[in-house]
Amino acid sequence: MSFEDWGNTGPSLGTSPFIPDYVVELWHAHRVPIILSTLLALGLLRVYFHLTETRQQPVALSKIYAPGTNQLNPGEKTNENEKDAPSSSSSESEASQKTEKKTTTKGPRRIKGDATRKTRGGGDEPQPRRMIQVLIFFSSLTANTEKVAQGLGEALQEALKKAGSEVLLTPKVLDLTEVDYDEYFITPPKAEEEGKGPVDLVYLFLLPSYNIDSINDSFLEHLQETHHDFRIDTSPLAPILGYSVFGLGDREGWPTEEEGYCFQAKELDRWMAKLTGRKRAYPLGMGDWKRDGKTRLEEWKAGLVDVLEVLEKTGSLGEGVAGSGAPAESDDEDVDDGDDGEVVFDDAVDSKKAKKSGELGDLEDLGRIMEASRVDGPEEPRRAPIAIDFTTETKPKTRKTPIVTIKEMVPVNSPTYNSLTKQGYSIVGSHSGVKICRWTKSALRGRGSCYKYSFYGINSHQCMETTPSLSCSNKCVFCWRHGTNPVGTTWRWVVDPPELIFDGVKANHYKKIKMMRGVPGVRSERFAEAMRIRHCALSLVGEPIFYPHINAFLGMLHAERISSFLVCNAQHPDELAALQHVTQLYVSIDASNRESLRRIDRPLHRDFWERFQRCLEILRERRFRQRTVFRLTLVKGFNVDDEVQGYADLVEKGLPCFVEVKGVTYCGTATSSNAGLTMANVPFYHEVCDFVTALDAELARRGLGYGIAAEHAHSCCILLASERFKVEGKWHTVIDYDKFFQLLEAKGPDGDFAPEDYMGPETHEWATWGRGGFDPRDQRVDRKGRPIEV
Repeated sequence: MSFEDWGNTGPSLGTSPFIPDYVVELWHAHRVPIILSTLLALGLLRVYFHLTETRQQPVALSKIYAPGTNQLNPGEKTNENEKDAPSSSSSESEASQKTEKKTTTKGPRRIKGDATRKTRGGGDEPQPRRMIQVLIFFSSLTANTEKVAQGLGEALQEALKKAGSEVLLTPKVLDLTEVDYDEYFITPPKAEEEGKGPVDLVYLFLLPSYNIDSINDSFLEHLQETHHDFRIDTSPLAPILGYSVFGLGDREGWPTEEEGYCFQAKELDRWMAKLTGRKRAYPLGMGDWKRDGKTRLEEWKAGLVDVLEVLEKTGSLGEGVAGSGAPAESDDEDVDDGDDGEVVFDDAVDSKKAKKSGELGDLEDLGRIMEASRVDGPEEPRRAPIAIDFTTETKPKTRKTPIVTIKEMVPVNSPTYNSLTKQGYSIVGSHSGVKICRWTKSALRGRGSCYKYSFYGINSHQCMETTPSLSCSNKCVFCWRHGTNPVGTTWRWVVDPPELIFDGVKANHYKKIKMMRGVPGVRSERFAEAMRIRHCALSLVGEPIFYPHINAFLGMLHAERISSFLVCNAQHPDELAALQHVTQLYVSIDASNRESLRRIDRPLHRDFWERFQRCLEILRERRFRQRTVFRLTLVKGFNVDDEVQGYADLVEKGLPCFVEVKGVTYCGTATSSNAGLTMANVPFYHEVCDFVTALDAELARRGLGYGIAAEHAHSCCILLASERFKVEGKWHTVIDYDKFFQLLEAKGPDGDFAPEDYMGPETHEWATWGRGGFDPRDQRVDRKGRPIEV
């Protein structure tokens, strides 16, 4: 049989003799839909079995979802078939389900650290009161420091007994040569007083500085290694309540801090700040036992007693540096708020946030507010326009007696209140405020004082800057409040009593000073001095003379021998004429002619120039009864070019005792730029010097008897003084404050005595013209904390 015959009679090629031909043809024709249909059926079948199968509770479920974790309740059903599903849980799971509560709180479990805690049974039991243990560490080569440490411990114990403390335990004195560093300085020891409960620790250090190898070197090296050890937490000593360091030095060998005075104590303070997470309880104290060591130690000890009393009451050190922006805790921190206490600008307010918050500083912001109510973008919904009160002074014709509603100037929770508090203010009552300026912070750290110390002998760290009226009748282009304070031409608000304002501003000032105790570099002796206010600058913001009871407020200041510098804007002549004695009276002279004054001060009074002239006349009349000052703020492009003649005319009319010339400081906010002020309007110091030199020459040409007495280059400020304050060729611009209060007490607030009667000693040589005016006791630093050679 041939191959062809076999193919015709046998089965087809590629087929099985057991499968009919039509089945094969059917498969080849429809194999793709058959395969897909089969896969789909199998998938649906698997899903069906997965949904209908009975779920069993895992054996370890009761351990994962333990009672009180607020997670899935084992007793609840997970699906409809669970009712009939057999339980495969272990006996341990069943027992756990029986003790499970029927209701649980949704959300994550909360771990509470209060005085009460949950027990396993679900009940509450109060924790025992925590005690406070003070540990005094010292090092000594001659046993002198040990005696000082023992005396400090006894003094603290005696002071705490007098205060009736029930929480503070007897201080312990520990020698650094005998303690185990790992036990105290890697993790603080966990102590518990028998019968009294757990104990929290406060570390105090008395550390003399040596120029030879001593225990100090190994101790500081241990702290450094602990900080850099990657196996140890960044702040291993954070559980302690706080720490403080007092250094003993020798000014004979190391006269200054830069030359090594108390350098090891400063190093210890720096490392402890890092290891404790910035828990400096009191500023670093330093003293020379041969000179002022005992006095400085007494000041440091008194501050510690106050801190320990706060710890007893609150259990914490309180608030940190607020207000001021909470600067980083490091030796390179920048505490410059851009605020010299007069015309400097504070923390800038984000204009976008201001638009969204609906803050309305004055009527000129109406356009911005209305614009903010529109659709700013495709993603922002349309907002309803803000209601604006367009009340006028026109009385209704249909009503004989108009209804007048007296409101608060700065109500709590108002946009103005929120804005000012964000900028570091403390609002007292409804219309007063207090704030510490950057010069107070700088003086506390020994980094320089403001021009008032160079010119008039005022300690910046003892100066309180406040105002009894946050409202002003001007809207100056250089105002460092960004237009957030209220404005008005007459007082139309609630009037707070002067007693409330006086007590409130003092309390809030001291509170802000206490916040500085944890800032690195704060000197303990200046911190102690700062807790006694000696001067009040009524120049914070607004118009202080606007307050109806300003004389009563001044009387309270003078009763506590607090000197007063009052600054007014020369727009309230009646109030100025009724003003009683102040230590020094300022009038802002921001322009030499009507048009410049209108552009710069933007006054609300229509007769602003006439008011301005009347105030100058009042100052001329008072020049032999009070120290009067013209304050010139130079704004390049506004009141500098070709205005020397005009300023000389104003000086000739008012004949003030002093003329302060200061360059403006720019804040960089949208408010200033809208007023036409940019960085190009800020004069350089040499430009201010050129202006003052030209003004001095013009005054001399007119024979008015003025001269350049002092300068403070750091503030870009120069002082021209009348020759009335020049004795035997030497300037005497400093004030004898004790003499001022004696005269005030003898002759009364309206008494007749002259500025020469309380003229103080000779102006510091370093503050006179050509010497810069920076206090040589202090160290000037840049924004990174690096020393600057002056």
